[in-house]
Amino acid sequence: MSYPPPYYLGPAGEISATYRPADTPPEFTYANGNTVHYLAKGTTTHGQFGLYRWEMGPQPSGPDPHYHRSISESFYILSGSVRIYDGKEWITTRPGDWVHVPEGGVHAFRNESGEPASMLLHFSPGAPREAYFEGLPALGGLTPLERDEFMLAHDTFWIE
Repeated sequence: MSYPPPYYLGPAGEISATYRPADTPPEFTYANGNTVHYLAKGTTTHGQFGLYRWEMGPQPSGPDPHYHRSISESFYILSGSVRIYDGKEWITTRPGDWVHVPEGGVHAFRNESGEPASMLLHFSPGAPREAYFEGLPALGGLTPLERDEFMLAHDTFWIE
């Protein structure tokens, strides 16, 4: 493996860093109180990756087993305990644990601890996951065909 071709071709670098204070409000909040902070969207990383801080309350929540065909997903636990399914078994994680799931890898996550938990979600390449996160609450109002189309559009394939 080698470095990719250069993206920046300027002569001396540029001032272009992004700073996001820790107390910045989340971009999206679910009805159950879980929040998503859009730390780095694919549109701001030239499509290289997306990074999100996912904060869960004490009530059980999280998606069932699924996989993605075009994106990998990584989980880095910041606080609490999140159970992550690696395709074989449910792993009980703690702060500092990291799980990487390559394209096609079956995975799921759940907060079943009864306590709040938070983690970083990293997607590569930087697909538009924001539309997926924001579209989830409307799934109950969709027909089965519309739901299938939504999942297909967002590279999410459920294991039944």
